[in-house]
Amino acid sequence: MLSQTIEGFRLSPQQKQLWSLQQSGGAYCTQCILRIEGNLQVEILKSTLQKVIDRHEILRTYFHRQPGIKIPIQVISNSSVFLYQELSQCDQQYKSVEDLCQQERQSVFDFEQGPLLHTSLLKESSNQWFLIITLPSLCADSFSLKNLVQEVGNLYAACLQGEELGDEPVQYIQFSEWCNELLEDDDAESGKIYWQQQALNLTPLPTLPFENHAGKQTIFEPGIHLVRLEQDLVARLDAAVTVYKRTVAEFLLACWQTLLWRITGQSNIFVNTVYSGRKYEELQEALGLLAKHLPVQCSFQENLKFTEILTSIGHTLNSHEKWQEYFIEEEQRTARDSPLGWPVSFECEVGADRCESGGVAFSLEQQYVCFERFKLKLSCILRPDSVTAQFHYDPDVIAPESVPYLAEHFQTLVASALDTPEATVGELKMMSDRQLQQVLVEFNQTQVDPCIDQCIHHRFETQVKQTPDHVAVVFGTAQLTYTELNQRANQLAHYLQKRGVGPDVLVGIFIEQSVSDEAPLTFDAITAILGILKAGGAYLPLDTALPKESLALRLQDAEAPMLLTQQSLLEKLPEYAGQVICLDRDSAVIAQESSENPTSEANGENLVYVLFTSGSTGRPKGVAIEHQSLLNYIDGILPRLDLPFGGSFATFSTFAADLGNTAIFPALCTGGCLHVVSQAQLSDPEALASHFQNHPIDCLKIVPSHLSALLTSPGMQSILPRQRLVLGGEAASWGLIEQIQRQAPNCQIMNHYGPTETTVG
Repeated sequence: MLSQTIEGFRLSPQQKQLWSLQQSGGAYCTQCILRIEGNLQVEILKSTLQKVIDRHEILRTYFHRQPGIKIPIQVISNSSVFLYQELSQCDQQYKSVEDLCQQERQSVFDFEQGPLLHTSLLKESSNQWFLIITLPSLCADSFSLKNLVQEVGNLYAACLQGEELGDEPVQYIQFSEWCNELLEDDDAESGKIYWQQQALNLTPLPTLPFENHAGKQTIFEPGIHLVRLEQDLVARLDAAVTVYKRTVAEFLLACWQTLLWRITGQSNIFVNTVYSGRKYEELQEALGLLAKHLPVQCSFQENLKFTEILTSIGHTLNSHEKWQEYFIEEEQRTARDSPLGWPVSFECEVGADRCESGGVAFSLEQQYVCFERFKLKLSCILRPDSVTAQFHYDPDVIAPESVPYLAEHFQTLVASALDTPEATVGELKMMSDRQLQQVLVEFNQTQVDPCIDQCIHHRFETQVKQTPDHVAVVFGTAQLTYTELNQRANQLAHYLQKRGVGPDVLVGIFIEQSVSDEAPLTFDAITAILGILKAGGAYLPLDTALPKESLALRLQDAEAPMLLTQQSLLEKLPEYAGQVICLDRDSAVIAQESSENPTSEANGENLVYVLFTSGSTGRPKGVAIEHQSLLNYIDGILPRLDLPFGGSFATFSTFAADLGNTAIFPALCTGGCLHVVSQAQLSDPEALASHFQNHPIDCLKIVPSHLSALLTSPGMQSILPRQRLVLGGEAASWGLIEQIQRQAPNCQIMNHYGPTETTVG
């Protein structure tokens, strides 16, 4: 049996690109809301819509895919059928205009059978209606909507008078065939060379500081945040572009790219910019997907004036316009290492004029157009007395709550560029007065009552009463409950008090964390910290890897009268005049002390620890921290970690740095379980991975480079926490962030930085 022969036409290059893109799903449609005011005759309006469809073949086109062929052909239907529904507030299925628009955008088009034009007429009152028109972006772009408003208005008046419009519009298949023939012509080589050269010069896409780097491949359903520029800005904008002989679109694009440069720090910013595809007069009123996105790049330096950026962008836009018909996005993808999508985009167009005819006024109230995938797009609609800025964003990439802040930055930067166009781009203001008030004042309203009467070990003792039998610390295969850890610390505290330890008395800790079958040895460091604090003293952690000269310097500067260590480390110590207590050698004597909580005179204003800086900028210096400062840090970090009760924490760092404070004290003050990892364990990736496979953790604090090195070993993704990863001590690369998000997509990553002097763990 012979298959039916179907006559059709090739897709335009724009349609081919969009067809490939929409195979993965997404809201690739074009939609507008027409506000209709006056004594509307509904039957005349329906006849008007019918005539619009009759006049424009693209509105009665469907897309037929032949067997074995991926790309369809355009087939023009003789039928002018379109979907139509009429609703009023009395109807049960009536929804708000916004809800109905959203519903229509999510509807599935039948590309093979049609009809592809969907309309809904909503009656708001006796003299006010809303007409929602939705169709695939394969059939219309934003410039089509403006033409559509004018055509509906003109045809409505003609229908009232029983007249016809005389002019014959350009049909889309004429345009699509012209585009294809243009690319096949021998003269197309110059245009192709132009775009190949542009592609080679393009830099990577701008990486936004607030975007999600997990790289999810999801259905594309962009969100929208709409703002209107203040009216005085609009008037000043028109005046400024007249002075500098530029267009409003060029000015707004210059502001958009400047803002992207300011928030990313990337010197070269390229933005996919919409060109109408209608540079010839006969195409001005055409309907269909004529528009395309072209990459517009601009290079930034701190000392460049905004007017210089404006001029540069204007020249690029003009140059691109000459060659726009020859741009094929798929070819540009192959010409670069990284693809053009998902980019940041820009679009600017003049809004449709209000059309009045037959006692009825038609105006374009709102529009939605999506024919590319992007992570962020600014769409500006210009009217004589207003500029509407629509910020479209992919919610899987851009956090929705960050978009209003970005929109406010943009408005502020536009105002600043109008105030001081000769200023350098680095000098332009981008934070509004409201945002400055938030950052400098409101966000800093973090005062709490000082913890003068409380010390950090009091928090631990309270937790012991609440969870006495919960596991407090895990080290290798050994573990201690809260009661067991508290009793050991108490015995050491009583022992130290008898030897003169009290408030502001500094006790050194020179202990090696090594895995041993003897539980007392494995918990020496954490027991020493708590024991010193319970005795009322302050601890001075010392790195066992330091040479004797460095140790001597620290002990001398700190004037610590006592040092806790282990017998195996005595030979590493320099000459020291203070008391030396070996926790392993003296363990039997210490064990004879009381296991009850000791009392001391220490309070929140006494020292809790002294840490020495690395000395990278000179001589290492000791930083003295009080109990109230550490408690303030704990009270600040816990709400941000937002972990469930009894969460598991891990620390990989030496106790001689404050990096581990993010895990140690939050864990022991909230009933959590602290996993202490030794250097020996870190040297055996297989054993370490096995440990965390059997004992998954919720929160880890680690240096980025250390984590990056660990993740190179097979199976080491098991060390990534289930909930919170806190990176600190150095800058983290985006490559590492993306790797973590791929391997642990549910883990929230926190960038945690602060000098030792500010009690940042």
